[in-house]
Amino acid sequence: MERSIILNNTQILHKIKRIAYQIYEENVTESEIILAGINGNGYVFTLKIAEALRKISNLEVKVCEVIIDKKHPLNPVTTSLAPAEYQQKSLVLIDDVLNSGTTLIYGIKHFLDVPLKQFKTAVLVNRNHKKYPVKADFKGISLSTSLREHIDVVFKNDVATVYLN
Repeated sequence: MERSIILNNTQILHKIKRIAYQIYEENVTESEIILAGINGNGYVFTLKIAEALRKISNLEVKVCEVIIDKKHPLNPVTTSLAPAEYQQKSLVLIDDVLNSGTTLIYGIKHFLDVPLKQFKTAVLVNRNHKKYPVKADFKGISLSTSLREHIDVVFKNDVATVYLN
């Protein structure tokens, strides 16, 4: 199957900056925000958004890695920050691609056990193939793809590319 570039590095940098501005607009009255990235590419994407957010705002940005076993999402979800560190804070759960919603919904479920001030989600690519009632509040791009097609987000060195396979 042929591999097509959906987003190149420059386009991804623009999406990151736009998402950072949207997050800031939603949290302009806050002094601190938690960006919780799902392990793997979601976490890498989170680090890039955190960097952009620090450049445009005076928010204290804390980054949290959310460890989810994507093959067995019923396994316990853990985070690099203790729940007390994000309790009563504004939190954005971030992943690279929203496919079926399985990973995002189990990430959301984990954070429902902690009282948060505000909870939002962000993804680079929203595929519109959800089996769960979950949505991305902030998204880089929405794609209507067939179920047989696959989206690959590649972060290599300082270059990012989104491919459609």
